[in-house]
Amino acid sequence: MLIKIAKPSDLHESDVTPESIYLSRRRFMGGMAGLGAGLALSGGAQAAADDYSDVPEDDAPGWLKEKISDAKWDAITPSDPEKDKLAPFDDASQYNNFFEFGTDKGDPARHAGSLETQPWSVVVDGEVNNGGRFALEDLVKPSQFEERIYRLRCVEAWSMVIPWLGIPLAEIIKRADPTSKAKYVRFETLVDPEQMRGQRSSFSIIDWPYVEGLRLDEAMHPLTIMAMGMYGRELPNQNGAPLRLVVPWKYGFKSIKSIVRISLVEEQPVNSWQKIASDEYGFYANVNPNVDHPRWSQATERRLPNTLFNSNTIDTRMFNGYEDEVAELYAGMDLRKHY
Repeated sequence: MLIKIAKPSDLHESDVTPESIYLSRRRFMGGMAGLGAGLALSGGAQAAADDYSDVPEDDAPGWLKEKISDAKWDAITPSDPEKDKLAPFDDASQYNNFFEFGTDKGDPARHAGSLETQPWSVVVDGEVNNGGRFALEDLVKPSQFEERIYRLRCVEAWSMVIPWLGIPLAEIIKRADPTSKAKYVRFETLVDPEQMRGQRSSFSIIDWPYVEGLRLDEAMHPLTIMAMGMYGRELPNQNGAPLRLVVPWKYGFKSIKSIVRISLVEEQPVNSWQKIASDEYGFYANVNPNVDHPRWSQATERRLPNTLFNSNTIDTRMFNGYEDEVAELYAGMDLRKHY
């Protein structure tokens, strides 16, 4: 297995959580022979039957199951081994913001089952030479899936640690062949009020579709991925199936879900929350403990899961702990102005 050269902030998945949690059963059974050559596992081998034992089976299409089964384990995650423990699947799949299905944290899990994710297509357009509408399986077919354990930090000051499965966004962009005018990437979520009850609510504050954006160099950064799975299985609907963005150094609202359009554009797009409240939600949305939300501090976060007797409050790290990897993207920028 390929292990990247670690920086001081890097931590292997085996340090974050026991092997029985982070190795999927399929890859454990098929890849044991190759583990010894490139990876020292902490704690010794665990029974394969325990892998993701709390994760329910999915009904993913065959092409997606094959991609997940053949995923490469990317062992890079800047972490604190005492604090960055993997969130249980139930927490990660039952506590979500996905306003297309309601504003309560439990609404997505209750209502997202109505979303049909097969088949699914994505439009790639704008300042590209190889645009068009692509079936999801064709869009990702040339790429190998990777498993990445990342922190997810919400602007509401709660966080989780989640194992994602997907591909670098950079690979999709390179195949689209951007023109010299492409400076930003704009994303859109599906609009379908029949399936997404939150979109037909008269109380909604969002002007659908949900829109997000990245600067092109942010989109091309190796940490930026398009996720189609988590915890060794396909994404649950409430977590953004079948395709979502994951940008681990930014607040969670940047990681747009159920994507149907990826556009390379010349002008900086206005993201949905920026349009709603520009004084609270900026375009960049980098995790920054030194810049508070107008209504609450960003200096600390509540790491989930927690209990009545253990709030599990931890200090927030600059760029969510990925400073060594991404700070150079913002050299010379005033991060209080470009929040």
